[in-house]
Amino acid sequence: MKNILVFGMGKVGLLVGTLLNNRFNVTGFDKNNAITDAGFPIITGDIKDINLLSEHIPQYDAVVSCMPYNLNLPIAQIAHQHGVHYFDLTEDVPTTKAILEMSKTAKAVMAPQCGLAPGLIGIIGSDLIKHFTKVRDIELRVGALPRYPNGLLGYSFTWSPAGVINEYINDAEVIHNGVRKIVPSLEGIEYINIEGRDYEAFITSGGLGTMCETYEGKVDTLNYKTIRYPGHAKLMNFLLYELILKEKRELIEEILTEAKPPTEEDVVLVYAVVEGWKNDALNREEYYKSFNPIEIQGKNWRAISWTTAASIAAVVEMVADKSLPQKGFIKQEDIHFESFLKTENGKRFL
Repeated sequence: MKNILVFGMGKVGLLVGTLLNNRFNVTGFDKNNAITDAGFPIITGDIKDINLLSEHIPQYDAVVSCMPYNLNLPIAQIAHQHGVHYFDLTEDVPTTKAILEMSKTAKAVMAPQCGLAPGLIGIIGSDLIKHFTKVRDIELRVGALPRYPNGLLGYSFTWSPAGVINEYINDAEVIHNGVRKIVPSLEGIEYINIEGRDYEAFITSGGLGTMCETYEGKVDTLNYKTIRYPGHAKLMNFLLYELILKEKRELIEEILTEAKPPTEEDVVLVYAVVEGWKNDALNREEYYKSFNPIEIQGKNWRAISWTTAASIAAVVEMVADKSLPQKGFIKQEDIHFESFLKTENGKRFL
């Protein structure tokens, strides 16, 4: 793997290109031709132009899509057709299912869901599972938050508004009482205190990736919840369901982006709990870390940007190093956390 095409030069995509460009020959693809300081060439074009995608994708060894969930599938289809490795950050379940079906005849890697959740949290959760003889419960939590919240929502859209609304509206897959189920998002609110600060966590769609399929019949409980400041879920329920703005996604995205613009001072919380038996003794293991903005190559990057970008870049490195399969669908839970942390970008999480 030498030549990589990165789609979407937004908050995360530009950094993905920057990180990968330290090792690979990176080219970006974006509708905006005003980016002049990327450090690598950028193709300007319309992502919806299938002929343009078909012209460029076959020229590369791998493509990395940092586009909103609803724009990934054509990129994946063309990569699959031409035997080009494919990676993305999607949390969207239908998109992932379509890619999983394609992967059955893939000549290269198909690796969606390589961000934080799904992505890193699944890698961490599956690593904890390996410490047990038998597992009872797996609870995974991630929050991308402003460090200094204000207002009733206590939130800032440092991540794609379309992606956030999508995971709030779509139903989520869980394992409950040993049975794989579909449950509504924004429900199952619980309260968490981390290092003296109160948070809430609630069900959202897509964070588990393929884990329910992998662990069905093996555990009593498996769920993923998004961490927010207290009161957030109640207000989002009001906006989406009482005001029925769920029917007007573009409008609610516009309203929330205007009201809660990105902040430079953010924090990413990653928290995983696994309970089960080690031989005959019931045990509980936890993983928790918080990540703040950092400087990379002379530029300051938000926590959500660098943790997401470093997660997918590390998986790309692992495929290039052949420490992961060279074709077919890659589940995040099949990625060894220890090997992930040994990559140049995985080391950033130590």
